[in-house]
Amino acid sequence: MNLINFILLGGGLVVGVFFGYLLRKVIRAKKLSSSERKAEETLAQAKNKEKEILLSAKDKAINIIEEAKKDEENRRKELSHVQQRVEKREELFDKKLIEFESKQKELYDRAEKLERLKEEIKKIKEDQFKKLEKIAGLDKEEAKKVLLENVERQIQEELLQRINKLERESTEEVELRAKELLSGVIERCASSHAAETTTTVVSLPNEEMKGRIIGREGRNIKTLEQLTGVEIVVDDTPEAILISGFSPIRRQLAKIALEKLITDGRIHPGRIEEVIEASKKELAIDVKKAGEEACYETGITGLDPKLIMILGRLKYRTSYGQNQLKHALEVAHLSGLLAAELGGNQIATKKGGLLHDIGKAVDHEVSGGHPEIGYDILKKFNLPEEIAYIAKGHHEDHPETLEALIVKVADAISGARPGARKDTYENYLQRLEELESLALNFDGVDKCYAIQAGREIRVFVKPQEIDDLKAMKLAQEIAAKIEQELKYPGEIKVNVIREMRIEQYAR
Repeated sequence: MNLINFILLGGGLVVGVFFGYLLRKVIRAKKLSSSERKAEETLAQAKNKEKEILLSAKDKAINIIEEAKKDEENRRKELSHVQQRVEKREELFDKKLIEFESKQKELYDRAEKLERLKEEIKKIKEDQFKKLEKIAGLDKEEAKKVLLENVERQIQEELLQRINKLERESTEEVELRAKELLSGVIERCASSHAAETTTTVVSLPNEEMKGRIIGREGRNIKTLEQLTGVEIVVDDTPEAILISGFSPIRRQLAKIALEKLITDGRIHPGRIEEVIEASKKELAIDVKKAGEEACYETGITGLDPKLIMILGRLKYRTSYGQNQLKHALEVAHLSGLLAAELGGNQIATKKGGLLHDIGKAVDHEVSGGHPEIGYDILKKFNLPEEIAYIAKGHHEDHPETLEALIVKVADAISGARPGARKDTYENYLQRLEELESLALNFDGVDKCYAIQAGREIRVFVKPQEIDDLKAMKLAQEIAAKIEQELKYPGEIKVNVIREMRIEQYAR
C-alpha cells in the first residue's frame, strides 16, 4: 500500500513538472512576441522621426541658401558703391596732384625771384654803405662803434634811473618787513644784555700773600706757571695779582687753584700740584654743568656728553668782550623764533644756533678758522649735515640753506646790539686804519673816512673816472673786499659819494 502511494506520488510529481515546463515555455513565447512588437513599433516611430528631421533640415538648408544669396547680392551692391567712390576719389586726387605740382612750380619760381631780389638789395646796400662811409669819413666798424656808444650812453641813464627806483622801492618794502619781523622776535627773546667777562685778576687777603705765592727763589710761582701754562704777574697793584695767558681755560684753572691755595694757606710745590689736579676736576665739572644748563635752557637733547663738554668751554671764551656761551644761547633763542616766523626747521635751526660757534672753544688749540673747526667737530659727533653746515655757513656771504641764513641773521643781531661787544683802543684804531686803507686801494677813489666807530665808511670818488653805474658797482666791490679781508663785529655800511663840481668865472 505504501509502495503504491509512493509510485502515485512520484508519477504526479513528474506530470506536474512536465506541465510546469510547458506553461513556462508558453509564457516565454508570449513575452517574446510582445517584445518584438514593441521593437517594431519603436523602429517605425524612429523612421517617422527621421523623415521629419530630414524634411526640417532640407527646409532650413533651403532658407540658409536663400539668405546667403541675398547677402551676396547686398555685398556685391556695396562693393559696387565702394568702387565708384574710390574711382571718384582717384579722379579728385589726380586733379589736386596736378594743382599741387603747378603751385610748387610757382613757389620755386618765386623763390628764385626772391633770391635775385636779395642779391640786388645786398648790392644796393653795399653801394649805400660805401657812399655813407665816403660822406661820413668813417668805415662800417667805426660808425657802428659810435652808434653803439651813443645808444649805450642813453640807455645807461635810463637803466640807472630804473635801478635806483627798483632798489628804493624794494629796499623800503624789505626793510619795513624785516624791521617788523626782527622787532617782534627780539621782544620775545628777553635775554640778558649784561654779558660776563672772563676775569684774570685774583684778589689777595694781604700783601704778605704775594711773597708766599712767589716762594723761595720763585719756586712756587714757577711751579704754578709750568703746571697751568699761564704767566702770573705780581706787580705793585695792592692786594691783587694778574694772570696772563691766551687760553681762557688755563687762566680759569690758574685762578681756581690760586684761590684754593690762598684759602688753604699751605703753598709749596707739592701742595700746588695737588690743588691743580683738584682744580682740573672742579673746572671739568663746571664746564660740563655749563654745557648741560645751556642745553636745558634751549630745550635741546640728544647731544653727546663730550660735545656738551666742548660747548661748556664757551663759558670761558669771549669775543670782543662778549661771553660766547651767552652769545650762543641768545643766538639759539633768536634763531628758533625766526625759524618759526619764516617756516624753517625750528629744531634744527635752534640746535645749529647753539652750536654755531662751537669751533671757538678749541680754536686756540686747533689750526684754522672757527667755522671750519666747528663744522668738523659737529660732523665728528655725527650731527646731520643740515646742522653741521650752519657752523660753516653762518659766515658765508650767501648761505645755501634757510636755517644757516637765519642763524647768520641771529648772530649779527646778537653781536651788533649796543653793549654786546667792545674793542680795545689799539684794536679800534687799527681796524679803522685797515678799513680806510682797503677802500683807498680801489681805482677812482679820491679819499675815504671811517665814521660812527667803524660802522660806516664814506668813500669819495673822482667823478671824471667813476660814473653813477660804476659807483654802484664800486660800493659792492668794497663791501665784498671788507667781508673777505677784515674781521669786525656787526656790519659796516659802505657809502660811495660821487660829486661833480664845475666852476666858471664871469669877467
